[in-house]
Amino acid sequence: LLVRGDESLPQELNAGLDGTGLRIAVVAARFNYVITKNLMEGAVSTLGKYGVRDGDITTSWVPGSFELPLVAKTLAQSGRYDAVICLGAVIRGETSHYDMVCNQAASGIAAVGRETGIPTMFGVLTTENMEQAINRSGGKVGNLGSDCALGAIDCARLLQSIKTG
Repeated sequence: LLVRGDESLPQELNAGLDGTGLRIAVVAARFNYVITKNLMEGAVSTLGKYGVRDGDITTSWVPGSFELPLVAKTLAQSGRYDAVICLGAVIRGETSHYDMVCNQAASGIAAVGRETGIPTMFGVLTTENMEQAINRSGGKVGNLGSDCALGAIDCARLLQSIKTG
């Protein structure tokens, strides 16, 4: 834990990005698999690059993004993980189904973190078209799965540092 500041400045907690010893669960939606497999690969690869051992990463798949919150909550409540990463891809179609799935996935995943105290990362792409999803799953704009892996390590370490003082 790094604490910077003095009596005249606000205290800053900064836990860093060392994933050594962290246990991370990654759950991804099978729907739009051509996209979500890239998100999963990005997340797992980045976790490894930052010190999370393969044996400390658990991956699982659900049918679609709507099912992510239930499995994420079960994983978080198990006591086996320091963080949970949720990955999915919802691409707008011609019906209002897109809005319902996006809203339920977002609110459900946010609730998991609040209700369990386990960092739960929202890695669900919500795009207008397939090109945008490709660009955000390892293409021109990066990989949201990788970004979520960094966020999971950062948040897990920060919460650990707060709890241990």
